[in-house]
Amino acid sequence: KRTKFPAQTASRVAKAFRLAARALLNCKSVLGHFLRRLRARLGIGTAIRATACKLAKLFYRLITNGEAYRRESTEVEEARQRERQLKALERKARELNMQVMPI
Repeated sequence: KRTKFPAQTASRVAKAFRLAARALLNCKSVLGHFLRRLRARLGIGTAIRATACKLAKLFYRLITNGEAYRRESTEVEEARQRERQLKALERKARELNMQVMPI
């Protein structure tokens, strides 16, 4: 026997945040870069959910504390990402008893 109600229903607010996150796919902002980076690593569904969660947290901080979104430049975020990648590469090289040398 089938049930009349679906097992899960998402709220309209959650759908709105996911829609806003999907709109960031082609955006050249830090949040758009975050979404594209996660999409490459984890897949589109997980990336959209994570970005929607990040947007919801930003929105909550704005409503509760009046804390405005501090927009960082994309270049600064890309430099941080490059540093994280370099540290991860060096850590992996140490695990394999190797050494990373700059060109």
